[in-house]
Amino acid sequence: MVEMARAWDEHTSALLGRRDLPAATRNLAAGPSVVHMPAMTGASGEQALARFYAEDFLPHLPADLTRTRISRTVDRFRLVDETTVAFTHDRELPWLLPGVSPTHRRAEVLTVAVVSYRRGQIRSVRVLWDYATLTAQLGVPALITSA
Repeated sequence: MVEMARAWDEHTSALLGRRDLPAATRNLAAGPSVVHMPAMTGASGEQALARFYAEDFLPHLPADLTRTRISRTVDRFRLVDETTVAFTHDRELPWLLPGVSPTHRRAEVLTVAVVSYRRGQIRSVRVLWDYATLTAQLGVPALITSA
């Protein structure tokens, strides 16, 4: 379980801190997947995920993005991190708010990341955002509608 937490910390540090794609993908299992909910953006498979990170995610991370962990739970198969994420909406965020122009407003919202593993490597990541709070803080209408 310690190794699983280390793999996740290395992944997020490389991706969000250093914005180093090769380092961020080093601890991924074969056939990884990432989904940001409720926008349902992300990718499955090594090539698609590398493309998603390189084209839709890394160039569109807010300059001042910070994460603060609230809690972490780890068992033999998964890790769950509850964090607050704060940023200024200084650029388009196609991975989080597709089609929304920058509002230049500040937001701080709760996220929950559910990380599944295969043999100690990250197999899947599901990031759930407090979408209602996010859109309210940024002054944009909710983009998710019921069917």
